[in-house]
Amino acid sequence: MVELNVLVADLRAESAEIDALVGGLSADDWATPTPAAGWTVAHQVAHLAWTDRQALLAINDEAAFRAELAAITVPPERMDELVDAAAAEGAAQPPAELLAGWRRGRDDLAEILERAPDDTKLPWYGPPMSAASMVTARLMETWAHGYDIADALGVLREPTARLRHVAHIAVRTRDFAYLVRGEQPPAEQFRVELTGPDGEVWTWGPADADQRVTGPALDLCLLATQRINRADTALVTAGPDADAWLDIAQAFAGPPGDGRDAGSRERERRTPA
Repeated sequence: MVELNVLVADLRAESAEIDALVGGLSADDWATPTPAAGWTVAHQVAHLAWTDRQALLAINDEAAFRAELAAITVPPERMDELVDAAAAEGAAQPPAELLAGWRRGRDDLAEILERAPDDTKLPWYGPPMSAASMVTARLMETWAHGYDIADALGVLREPTARLRHVAHIAVRTRDFAYLVRGEQPPAEQFRVELTGPDGEVWTWGPADADQRVTGPALDLCLLATQRINRADTALVTAGPDADAWLDIAQAFAGPPGDGRDAGSRERERRTPA
C-alpha cells in the first residue's frame, strides 16, 4: 500500500506538470481542439476543475452531494452527457478565471485528502471510495486529460513512475470493464507484468496464473484510459480471457467509450516537453 501523503504528493506533481503546459497559453491556444471529440484544451481543464469541485462537495457536505446525485435524471449509460455539459460550462469561462479555479480547487482537495483518516469512506458516483482511492482516481484523470492536452499542443510528456498509480487502477478495474458492459468477469485472476519508465517491472496477480498480460506500463495506462488503440500498443497476452480484457479495459467510471482510432502512436514522434 502506498502511503496517503506519497499519493497526494504525486497528484500535486502530476497537476503541476499539466499546469506548466497551460499556464502560459493564449486565449486562442485554450480553444485548441484535443483528441476528445468536441473538447478543447479549456474543456479538458474545466473537466478536471469540475471533478475536483464535486469531490470537495462529497467530502465537505455529503448530504448536498447525495442530493445532487438524486437530482440526476439521465440514465447511467448517458452520464457522459452530464460530463460534457459541465465541461462546456467551465470552458466558457475566461481562461484566467478557469485556470485560477482549477488551481484553487485542486489545492483545496489535496490538502483535505492528505489529512483524511485511513478508514474514511467518501461518497461518489459509484461505490464509496477511500481517501487513497480518491487520490489515485484524481491522479489517473489528471494524467489522462493531461495527455490529451499535450497531444493537442504537440508536446510529448515524458512518462514517470507515477504511472504505477494509473496502472494499478487499470488492473483493479478489470471486473468493472465487464460489468459496465453487462458481461460476467472471468473467475480466474490474471497475472499482469508491466515495465515502468525506468525499467522496473510492476506486477499484479498470482505468478502462476494462466491468463497473463505483459508489456510497457505506459501502453496499458493509455489503453485503459482509452487514449490509444490496442493495435498501437506493445502489450502481449497469454490466454483468451486476458486477450479479451484488453479489448474492453476501462479505468474510468461511466459508460464504455468509443476509444481512439489506430495510428494515435504517431504523436510520439513529436518533441518532448
